[in-house]
Amino acid sequence: MPVAHRLAHPLLLWRLAFLACLAVVLALALLKDVSPPLDTGWDKSNHLLAFGVLALLGHLGFPGRHVQVPFGLFLYGILIEVLQGLTDYRVADYRDLLADLLGIVLGSLVAAGWLRHRRRERQPGA
Repeated sequence: MPVAHRLAHPLLLWRLAFLACLAVVLALALLKDVSPPLDTGWDKSNHLLAFGVLALLGHLGFPGRHVQVPFGLFLYGILIEVLQGLTDYRVADYRDLLADLLGIVLGSLVAAGWLRHRRRERQPGA
């Protein structure tokens, strides 16, 4: 099986997972009430987890976009805060952006380690 064909399917799956996660995070961020509540019990850890997963999926789906993925996710976090500020039932909070940023950094580090491991696995004689 050609290498390009083998790689196309996993990239497509990572990208679809990334897009689905973007949609779910936006929906959860803007819904008035989620019942039962889908959270970790602390708002900042919700942000950290959501953006960590987004960063991981983004890097796996778009390898080589080392700057674009984190930067785009940070802009996405800003967009979410702006949209929340426009509602009468959510509040925009700069501390949420800090939690988003920490999640992006952690998810990016996990992705970098995973991708490095995969490259070593594929090297002949490794």
